[in-house]
Amino acid sequence: MPAYGQVRKKTVWWVDAALLAGVLGLLYGIVQVGKGMVEPYAPQSMTVSLDPSALPYYAGRSLMRMFVALGASVVFTVLYARLASRSRLGERILIPLLDILQSVPVLGFLSVTVVGFMALFPGSLLGPELASIFAIFTGQVWNMTFGFYQSITGVPKELREASRLYGLGGVRRFFVLDLAYGAVPLVWNSMMSFGGGWFFLAVSESITVMHRDIRLPGIGSYMAAAMDAGDVRALLYAMVTMVIVIIVVDQLFWRPLVAWAQRFKVEQTAGPDLPTSWMLTLLRRSHIAEWARRVFFEPAWLWMIAGRPPRAPRMRMPSVAKKVVSAVIWAAVFVVAVYWIIRGGLMLRELGWRELFFPVLYGVLTLLRVAAAVLLGALWTIPVGVWIGTHPKWSRVAQPVVLVAASFPANMFFPLITAAFLSLHVSLEWGSVALMMLGTQWYILFNVIAGASAIPGDLREASDLMRLGGWRRWRLLILPVIFPSLVTGLVTAAGGAWNASIVAEVVSWKGTQLAATGLGAYITRATTNGDWPAIVWGIVVMAAFVVAVNRLLWRRLYRLAENRYRLEV
Repeated sequence: MPAYGQVRKKTVWWVDAALLAGVLGLLYGIVQVGKGMVEPYAPQSMTVSLDPSALPYYAGRSLMRMFVALGASVVFTVLYARLASRSRLGERILIPLLDILQSVPVLGFLSVTVVGFMALFPGSLLGPELASIFAIFTGQVWNMTFGFYQSITGVPKELREASRLYGLGGVRRFFVLDLAYGAVPLVWNSMMSFGGGWFFLAVSESITVMHRDIRLPGIGSYMAAAMDAGDVRALLYAMVTMVIVIIVVDQLFWRPLVAWAQRFKVEQTAGPDLPTSWMLTLLRRSHIAEWARRVFFEPAWLWMIAGRPPRAPRMRMPSVAKKVVSAVIWAAVFVVAVYWIIRGGLMLRELGWRELFFPVLYGVLTLLRVAAAVLLGALWTIPVGVWIGTHPKWSRVAQPVVLVAASFPANMFFPLITAAFLSLHVSLEWGSVALMMLGTQWYILFNVIAGASAIPGDLREASDLMRLGGWRRWRLLILPVIFPSLVTGLVTAAGGAWNASIVAEVVSWKGTQLAATGLGAYITRATTNGDWPAIVWGIVVMAAFVVAVNRLLWRRLYRLAENRYRLEV
């Protein structure tokens, strides 16, 4: 959809033909892949073939799960961030709750959701499919929610005052102001979160929890089967397929979205170079895309700006009734929370004091590894991210490379790294830090790129006129502008490192297993053995560590970013 006031290029007939064929092919693929997700579930027939000819179909199944999870993540992000930003009460409750949810490892969610979804859809493959999608959702959504919340809480006061003067309120102000202001970070964080979903694809498609072994057709389960068989050739086939899929998704989906989102960048002068997309250029030369813009998108946009069409007045709920409904909702949430706390406490009674103490010690060791992984990752991602974000010409080359590197499941290399550790006699106590970095450093990089790409062109021009260079340019321009995005990247990287500990502290190849002493390894063993008290206590300890660090460190940095480094216009 072209920007308003932009000169539209001449339409070309073959673009319409290609677009129509692509849409029909996409719909056909969705139908064919979707049929396989609702078949009857028979555990004995759920085998994963290592034949390379099955990889295109497996790639389609994995992409379907990834995009369904992404759509759910976007909806959750928008609703949750809006609720958290509307009131201090919501912020005090919802943001700490988000800290806790982020700290729960994917295996912790799978332990509960697999049984629940299979009970909801008995005898159907839809149950395990929904459990897999939910696991991918938990690997995507927290980074997006934190990033979007940080964006809308940092909207300049002048823009909020202008929205009030124009009579924008409630939902309209959210869509016209908040969503537009946070569009660039939301797109970049969605891209990063989509890549984060690939990291846990093998775990979510090859589910081994509570003595259940479920293999869903997909690239992730193909990788897991190749690792179990020690089939290097099949593993290479999977790697090549994943690289192709990531590049295609980048070219057809993410790059057009990044280029389109630049219209929401807050600046008084346009930058000299903006991200471009050949796909977006072709769409702008299509009769079909132009028709859809005029018939659907443009009227919807004007409706949001100009206001709702006249309609009959609705009955408003009295303030007393609102308070009663709100109290009932919070009471229900409180009762459910108390119920699960009591139930978890009864489970923990089965553990002795040694079983309660040692996971806390394991948590300290994992905390040190998480801190090392985040700090080492930040050393190179900050300068590289700023360079990519401030050089759009190079960004066109670097973006797909970075996206492939970030989206490629680092745990695919874990078996090979395990073999290297064994041959070099490297202890996993130290080596697990490198494994954590492989999966978490990209959160920092993408957030820094998003922050750097949002630096207004007029500020860069002013810094050039003032001849700011070297450290002075970093101290006075770059670091203050990217600081909110950097904090979000560090928070999500730390959360990702905690989550990655469940696969980084226990690695194996051809029957040889290495394990580090840590909380991630403890939870992995408990989940595999179906030890519910140990699972619950491990998740509680991990959540306590994550929440404590967030409250003592990250929350203070968020306040500093909001109060001191807010971009005002």
